[in-house]
Amino acid sequence: MLNFRVPPELKEQLDKLAQATGRSKTTLAVEALQTYLEEQAWQIAEIKEAIKEADAGDFATTGDVEAVFNKHQ
Repeated sequence: MLNFRVPPELKEQLDKLAQATGRSKTTLAVEALQTYLEEQAWQIAEIKEAIKEADAGDFATTGDVEAVFNKHQ
C-alpha cells in the first residue's frame, strides 16, 4: 500500500473525473501512475541508447540532417 498527499486542486480534478466516469479514484490514480512510470522508463531507455550511439560516434551526417530538414519545410 502507498499513501500520499495531493494538492487540493488535484484531488478535486480526480474527484470530478471519478464521478464523471463512474470509476474509483484509486483505479484512476493507479492508471495515471502506471502510465507515467511507463513513459519515464521508455524515455530513460531511449536516452541510454542515444548515449551509447553517441559514445560510439554514431551521429547523423550533415546530409542526413539537411534531408530531414528539407523534407519538413
